[in-house]
Amino acid sequence: MGTALVYHEDMTATRLLWDDPECEIECPERLTAALDGLRQRGLQQRCLCLTACEASEEELGLVHSPEYVALVRRTQTLDKEELQALSKQFDAVYFHPNTFHCARLAVGAALQLVDAVLTGAVHNGLALVRPPGHHSQKEAANGFCVFNNVAIAAKHAKQKYGLQRILIVDWDIHHGQGIQYIFDDDPSVLYFSWHRYEHGRFWPFLQESDAHVVGQGQGQGFTVNLPWNQVGMGNADYLAAFLHVLLPLAFEFDPELVLVSAGFDSAIGDPEGRMRATPECFAHLTQLLQVLAGGRICAVLEGGYYLESLAQSVCMMVQTLLGDPTPPLLGLMVPCQSALESIQSVQTAQAPHWTSLQQNVAPVLGPSTCFPEGRSLPLLAESPAYEAAEAALSPLQGELCLRPTPPICTEVALAVPGAALALPPGVLLQEDSALREETEAWARLHKSLFQDESLVALGKILCLLGGILDGQVRNGIAATAALATAATVEVIVQRCLSHGAQRLLCVALGQLDRPLDLADDGRVLWLNIRGKEAAVESVFHISTPLPQTTGGFLSCILGLVLPLAYGFQPDVVLMALGPAHGLQNAQAALLASVLRGPAGSRILAVVEEESILQLARTLAQVLHGEAPPSLGPFLMASPEEIRALRLLKVQLEPRWKLLQVAAPPPGPCSPIA
Repeated sequence: MGTALVYHEDMTATRLLWDDPECEIECPERLTAALDGLRQRGLQQRCLCLTACEASEEELGLVHSPEYVALVRRTQTLDKEELQALSKQFDAVYFHPNTFHCARLAVGAALQLVDAVLTGAVHNGLALVRPPGHHSQKEAANGFCVFNNVAIAAKHAKQKYGLQRILIVDWDIHHGQGIQYIFDDDPSVLYFSWHRYEHGRFWPFLQESDAHVVGQGQGQGFTVNLPWNQVGMGNADYLAAFLHVLLPLAFEFDPELVLVSAGFDSAIGDPEGRMRATPECFAHLTQLLQVLAGGRICAVLEGGYYLESLAQSVCMMVQTLLGDPTPPLLGLMVPCQSALESIQSVQTAQAPHWTSLQQNVAPVLGPSTCFPEGRSLPLLAESPAYEAAEAALSPLQGELCLRPTPPICTEVALAVPGAALALPPGVLLQEDSALREETEAWARLHKSLFQDESLVALGKILCLLGGILDGQVRNGIAATAALATAATVEVIVQRCLSHGAQRLLCVALGQLDRPLDLADDGRVLWLNIRGKEAAVESVFHISTPLPQTTGGFLSCILGLVLPLAYGFQPDVVLMALGPAHGLQNAQAALLASVLRGPAGSRILAVVEEESILQLARTLAQVLHGEAPPSLGPFLMASPEEIRALRLLKVQLEPRWKLLQVAAPPPGPCSPIA
């Protein structure tokens, strides 16, 4: 169905007419830089471009009082001195004769995007707007914001389409107190905001921006504030916040629509945020959100004042909404202690309201291990390391944004011809392989297991794997004979390692043992999900039971699989469903969907023939970019599931830092395992 891009050039008409150092950063070039970036990378041309229309005053009234709307309307006729005098009545705001028109266009763009997504005209989209909106309140402009674009969009979705559960994710670096105030007692809107807070010493200097504020009345638990108390938060810190706070709550909430207050002042180089998250991080955050609400995401631009980083971050988000592979996340995945303290404070405040946090499996950690140089605390904004990171931004991101996409998105190699009829549109069915000699050479290592049909299946798998390793195929699904599954997996692992893969993540489900002769040299991370016992043979060989509850399964995925995957940073992911794998369709779909991120969608899913007819379409859909189906009602993890995950985390946390969900106490350093 595609991705919408909603814009109107008139939104560049408003600008500051007098000297004001605080407000001068909110300028028309913010929009033109973002749009130019999209055009230069060919992304605008791939979107359904919609021209924004003004919101009606009735629509503005979903959030704002008639008196406030009338006040903003009057700015159209005020002179410069009158505009400046009015602006001084508000905090960090400037008015212009075109403000009313531009602000109505910004709201209208958000509403058009919601309409396009909820009517099925598109699957997702971005409204490229100014002025921003998330600080605006019922009767007050605030922080460059005139009308609250996202809050009005949420009210519109509830009123017009009857939605009962809307998730708002605000990753702007400033707290969107306007949205919080509007939905403070509303349990139909879950509002999540991370923001630079510094213990209340950063704008807007509000106690209600802290973690202990969770909403009022029926809305308790539906306001989630994650305060960053130091600058320099990076990719690992943002990922940890998603994996250990936002996504557990979001899955339990089960939203029908996701609205993103997409402020990119939280990206590296921005003078407001002073953070270190690189633009490609926003591609990964977007992809993680796409597993929610059937993929219905409406993003609306908020802040972002370093034009280069803003443009590149917007491009990263739109690429992901369009279904392109996520670029690699560079650097060590090590959250800093300050970030972990903030995450822990949110979990403590929210646990009384959310089952998913009541099953918190944080281990009791020992003294902190030594972080690599420069990561014991977030980098200070004025430090040489921070400046070097900013200087490296432009050439690095230019290369990543222009990375070519494989010509084939998803390919399926099936031994059962009839299964092809169930494949979704756009998924390619592999023709006969032409790797007979190579297939026979690999089969001779397991001659008793590869006979006739299983030999043909192996040839198809090797051909598909070659396409993935060579960059011709993004990902694929293959069937293997039941008796040859373990041998097939061993061949896949050996071929990946011998053909240039530096790091292979193998997620094996069911009765599939790690190959005995596989070296434990860090090139393969083997995660077995099966059986009844949790075990750590080494930091690269881990076994965990398959949880039987939705809460336990989500804790396994968000609290174990993804932290390991992002920490390992694989080139390729092998997802192998062996005998008695026990996965339901929705579980297999979610697992495959979230594993797309860490390896840039380079996934090979291998399934036994007896399960392929049931799973082929489901896996093909999510690998091709569709959202996974719902897991069903949220059920709390069992005590046994919680104990198993806690056992693994205690042993693995010293090596895999993204597993941490609590700040370690201060103490002497010990080397990383």
